[in-house]
Amino acid sequence: MTRLLLILLAFTTTGANAQYVGFNNKEIRQIKEHKNEPAYQALATTASQALDETPNPIDTIRTEGLLAGNPKKTATQAALKDMNKIYALALAYRVQGDRKFLKKATRFLLAWANSNHPNGDPIDDTNLDRCIEAYDMVKDQLSKDDYQTITAWLQLTAQTELRGRHYRPERPSFYNNWHSHRLKIVGEIAFAIGDTALQGYTIRELKIQLEKNLNPDGSSVDFALRDALHYHVYDLEPLLKLIIVLQRATGTNYYAYTTPAGASVKRSVDWLLPWLNGQKTHPEFVNSTVDFDRKRAQNNEAAYKAGTLFEAKNGIQTLYLAAWFDPSLLPLAQELSGKEGQTGSWLAFAISIMHKGQY
Repeated sequence: MTRLLLILLAFTTTGANAQYVGFNNKEIRQIKEHKNEPAYQALATTASQALDETPNPIDTIRTEGLLAGNPKKTATQAALKDMNKIYALALAYRVQGDRKFLKKATRFLLAWANSNHPNGDPIDDTNLDRCIEAYDMVKDQLSKDDYQTITAWLQLTAQTELRGRHYRPERPSFYNNWHSHRLKIVGEIAFAIGDTALQGYTIRELKIQLEKNLNPDGSSVDFALRDALHYHVYDLEPLLKLIIVLQRATGTNYYAYTTPAGASVKRSVDWLLPWLNGQKTHPEFVNSTVDFDRKRAQNNEAAYKAGTLFEAKNGIQTLYLAAWFDPSLLPLAQELSGKEGQTGSWLAFAISIMHKGQY
């Protein structure tokens, strides 16, 4: 861990105690007032159960480019169950104040910090959302040594994203959904640990990504490449998560930000709406240019079979995230959630709490 600490000390960090990724103090107070809601109670149950469980970190996260059933992917999926446990433990501590939750959350975080080695693949690292949010909520309560260990791991993760073999800006495909996920993870880490250099990078690159990834008509590069709304959504979700963090941290509304060519996240969400409200249907992957999509179909992964209709339920998360900026989207999000039995979903609850906290 000495090497990681040297990396940590090599970069300027300020404002590390502010909470822009996880819930801040004002939002925690609101959750305490609504802790009897089913959404929180379900998460509190997860936290209580995790007290008796052992961390299961994996040396290297491997999901990208692997077919369902691949042993490396299966092992990663098992390990990533820790993410929800870490998040639940951290939030339960903040809401209930019982240090047994903090102690266990710290044990899980340290297990990952000491065992996991970032590979710089944004589709792998995108799975760390809840771990970063959990860290952000409890970082002020960690011992100095634990804080340094976990912070160094997160910073190494971000730096590896920008210096690893997957960082290839010269490639035409660089600005597809991979870069959206990369910016989300780097941005979340940057604002959680207070790294101003990474924060500046994230904001500069976001503007470039919006220019190159989103089209003025609202469609995306990923939709054109994959002929699948699945990937339009997969592109928008990390962008939405990132710009929520940026709004909270800087006050700038990147949802409404328009590129010189006329593209915006808002326009790309609006472009998606006809397929969510039932006005249109779309057969997925029919004209995909990506061979991996065909391999998935051949592997009997039903969602990737050419011609399978896009399901509106797959846009629920996008709607809730976008509703943080545009509450008029909430009725459709709630309607779709109700059809899918997700009316008590954690995301809906969390977005509501964060929106109230912002305003």
